[in-house]
Amino acid sequence: MISLRGLSRFRNGTTRMRTNRPSRMARLKSQCGSGICGIAVFAMLTFPTLAADATPHSIWEWGNLTGDWSGARTALTDRGITLTLDYVSEMIANLRGGLERQTTYEGRLEASADFDFDKLTHWRGGSAHVTVYQIHDVNQRNAADSVGSLGDPSNIDALPTTRLFTAWVQQEFPNKNLFRIGQLSADEDFSVMKSAGNLLNGAFGWPVLNGADMTSGGPAYPLATPGALAVFYLQPDVVLRAGVFSGNPAGNDCQDDPQVCNRHGTTFSTSGGVLLMGELAYEINQEDGAGGPAIALKIGGWYHTGTFADQRFGRDGVGNVVSLANPSVVEPLTHRGDWALYGLVDNTLFTSSQMSVSAFLRGQVAPSDRNLVSWGVDAGIAIEGLFENRKDDTLTMAVSHSRISARAAGLDRDTSAGSAGYPIRDAETVFELNYFVAVSPWWSIQPDIQYVVHPGGNVPDKTGKQAVNDAFLVGVRSSISF
Repeated sequence: MISLRGLSRFRNGTTRMRTNRPSRMARLKSQCGSGICGIAVFAMLTFPTLAADATPHSIWEWGNLTGDWSGARTALTDRGITLTLDYVSEMIANLRGGLERQTTYEGRLEASADFDFDKLTHWRGGSAHVTVYQIHDVNQRNAADSVGSLGDPSNIDALPTTRLFTAWVQQEFPNKNLFRIGQLSADEDFSVMKSAGNLLNGAFGWPVLNGADMTSGGPAYPLATPGALAVFYLQPDVVLRAGVFSGNPAGNDCQDDPQVCNRHGTTFSTSGGVLLMGELAYEINQEDGAGGPAIALKIGGWYHTGTFADQRFGRDGVGNVVSLANPSVVEPLTHRGDWALYGLVDNTLFTSSQMSVSAFLRGQVAPSDRNLVSWGVDAGIAIEGLFENRKDDTLTMAVSHSRISARAAGLDRDTSAGSAGYPIRDAETVFELNYFVAVSPWWSIQPDIQYVVHPGGNVPDKTGKQAVNDAFLVGVRSSISF
């Protein structure tokens, strides 16, 4: 288990562009504050998508801001090397509630390289991938610090650093079966909802339950870990995914924020037991540009072989079982192993030449005695092409509910017996409204609104006598592919 501050940093979005100078960051913050970001959003909503009046060779129709490098980019790809450079930047303001009112800036530069060994070395089906992040903010503050929530308001949030993320080699077999080994991030392959990919809050990527209950938040952004993944297509539309990962991405005996213990992604931890994950999915039209409605039905789960502390009870000096709120407690009770189950549906409900509507629903459950979050539900709807001449824009509305376990709430009741007014944790609920503006194939802008009910599940504020107030946040994200 990890601290609330640690928990707030582990959220990955699902479908996301992995997203320097400090002087430029300060300038960007000033510009957005003066309304330039709002003007840009208004302009993109005013003019047709992708500059319809541009010539075929217009920069607004390029796939990347830097184009094809006079043919060099295509030449490299033809030879088996694909280079990617993306930058995501955002400003999020906590206007009310939470831990404190503040406006934060955060940015993430992602450099990735993919190698096709079939082209490079005639190794049929072989490939490799590596991703490195440069993450930065202003004054070492981010939205999670101002809210205190379990679901991070930003799925790019992480400690400022330069970090190795994923690095792996892969063998693909006939019928799309594959085996991958290296430093992996489980949130890229398990419990993924594509229709939620535009949302900023991390709760809609790696589930809050996983981040709260797994050691150090589990193998998810920004902490990948050594592991292996196997994918088997039992039928063309039925796929089985199985993964094994290191049990603690932070490394052995980490007593700090896990991201501090593994600051640059080079710990390559093999400690903390083993995390096993499995998922059975029925998937249709999941590839980009596939014709027809997309359908995804998934059931899965995970098991961790480590040891986990009880959320309410421990032992005193003579071995009696007492509440962890009892001053005589010496150590918590422990439980061998941990697990969770989940299921999700992510389907296209309606499609036409102008618009498509999809919806998603996901639920998770875990045992109460050893976990902070015992169950959670995420749901939402995404509407692409809602406005005429804006067929590539997407409006997404969603809600995430994470229930604090009965054991953890019981500890609060024990604590409140000697502290009048001490809040009892119950649940955290996140509402999000996001509009994805497709400025061009290489640039998007996303205005965003979030409302967090009972941040942290109704944790006490700095006084310890009342709960943290509900938080209201507004923000804007820019994503650029170079």
